[in-house]
Amino acid sequence: MTRTDRGPKNIILMIGDGMGISQISAGMYSNSNHLNLERFPVIGLHKSYSGDNLITDSAAGATAFSAGVKTYNGAIGVDMDTVPVPTILEMAEAAGMPTGLVATSSIVHATPAAFYAHAKYRKNFEEIAADLAHTDIDLFIGGGVQYFERREMDSLNLSDELRRGGSTVASFVDTDVRDLKVDKSKRLAYYTADGEPLPYSQGRQYLVAASRLAVEYLHARDTLDTGFFLMVEGSQIDWGGHANDSEYIISEMLEFDVAIGEVLNFAQRNGETLVIVTADHETGGYAIQNGSAMGRIEGAFTSDYHTADLIPVFAYGPGAERFAGIYENTAIFDKMRLLYGFQ
Repeated sequence: MTRTDRGPKNIILMIGDGMGISQISAGMYSNSNHLNLERFPVIGLHKSYSGDNLITDSAAGATAFSAGVKTYNGAIGVDMDTVPVPTILEMAEAAGMPTGLVATSSIVHATPAAFYAHAKYRKNFEEIAADLAHTDIDLFIGGGVQYFERREMDSLNLSDELRRGGSTVASFVDTDVRDLKVDKSKRLAYYTADGEPLPYSQGRQYLVAASRLAVEYLHARDTLDTGFFLMVEGSQIDWGGHANDSEYIISEMLEFDVAIGEVLNFAQRNGETLVIVTADHETGGYAIQNGSAMGRIEGAFTSDYHTADLIPVFAYGPGAERFAGIYENTAIFDKMRLLYGFQ
């Protein structure tokens, strides 16, 4: 994979899983009427439906972003015929670019998985973990130790394999992400939970620090001046929607927005970085009800699942103007590939 006409050197894609307009609005009105999302000059909308359903799931939605295909709900990096499709992260790796993933879910969860794995079903977690261990990814931060170290399908310890391959492997058990001493000459795997991380409201607070670390690490790893690719997911906005829990949504939304601010600060200093913020779908049919006020949201829900709402896309940096308008979710991949100049 080679790069031709140079657009942005770096692309950072940030996905607020389940984050529709109401989730953004509730976060804003709970945060003194302000979010870092307001700093983006370009806003568009994407059509989130999947290859087999008007209501997408996260697997098909993330595969649309990562690989540019509409596929069936539950598919990870494969098309409607279960054929593996190349992802933007894999293309970046093939071009010699540093790559990374950060999530507040397990790292084998649907959204991050769609960027490196090729599985017929999103819950094949051990198969997905093996795919991750055998990629050239430079950094990943997320939960899911059990799928790497206490596997049922085989006796492999994938963390040991990563170490033998030269990666630094650390976890929440021995080191807080904020205290990590990172050797930028080595790849980095950091586990934030044995399974799924806790909600922000119950003490999980690593997304902001992890996003900052990932950006600085990948920028330092880019010794050949090729640029880097990073995907950051605020995973649990979605889980708040599934739980029909307005406070859960808002707390996750606000943490994600602080991480967005950190990434934007880097992009503004750097001048060669495109930041894209979007969601795979809206979750919960969330609405801000009559009786709400600034700082006090009365939320209501029409569903405990996803909805088919159009989803906002925010863009900042070189190439941002391409993300205005209304387009298919697959166009986000197409635009990233074009801007990277991948052939």
